[in-house]
Amino acid sequence: MDANLLKAFLTIVDQGSFSEAAEILHLTQPAISKRLATLENQLSSPLIDRSHRQIRLTSAGARLLPHARKILDEIHNARVALSPDSATVEGELHIIASHHIGLHHLPNWLRRFTRDFPGVSLSLQFMESDAAYEQMRKRNAELAFVTLSDSMPGHYSVYEQWSDPMAFVAGPEHALADLDAPRLADLARHSALLPDTTTATYRVVSRLFLEANLPLHPQMPTNYLETIKMMTSVGLGWSVLPLSMVDESVRRLDLGFPVTRVLGAVGLSGRQLSGAARALIEVVRAQEHPLP
Repeated sequence: MDANLLKAFLTIVDQGSFSEAAEILHLTQPAISKRLATLENQLSSPLIDRSHRQIRLTSAGARLLPHARKILDEIHNARVALSPDSATVEGELHIIASHHIGLHHLPNWLRRFTRDFPGVSLSLQFMESDAAYEQMRKRNAELAFVTLSDSMPGHYSVYEQWSDPMAFVAGPEHALADLDAPRLADLARHSALLPDTTTATYRVVSRLFLEANLPLHPQMPTNYLETIKMMTSVGLGWSVLPLSMVDESVRRLDLGFPVTRVLGAVGLSGRQLSGAARALIEVVRAQEHPLP
């Protein structure tokens, strides 16, 4: 069973389109269709139902899918294991970062990484954490730097993690900014500017209000923390932001207890990291956990 045939099959499934899969693999559409047909002939079974406009797996295709991913993962692992031992780290490295990490952490990492490992060609994507997990599942990146949560799928390995302290904030002219010792009950009377309900940040805040038996009034959800900060600064509501984002444009509200989330670097379990990925992890570890 040829790896290129399996790769064509997986790319068609992941992209949901023959034409998009062909573009990603730098093939013509007839060429990728031929690869799928060859694989189907070898297995004596159709893998994709072509009678619908959308890509649909046949029962045989659904059974093959997890095995195809494992086979290509093992080929990848063999290449990593057989790569020559060398002090020179080089090659291509595909990574994903959440928008917040991309703005507030990634620049320092890459400044050092590109200086120490000039032979590595970086490919970067920026997206929300949930979307990053999906792209990792499709093997479109080797590492993702995201917000960790208890809802993270189980087939991922966490290679590094660090706390990201957060603070309740309001705009300087918001009514909450005038309170010396605001409480959750005070916040419950006002609109909250928070990320989407699927995010770890929302779940942390929601749990606090639920445990205190208080209502939470979220409005205008967006996962872009810079946008949330802007809306908070002009008085549209209170929010929770990483301490690294708190400046004179917002007023910190001291509720007397800490709020934090966890950020981290994740990869797929069972898929070994390349030398370039391991080198980047070491840079991240040194930057986020500096020695005293």
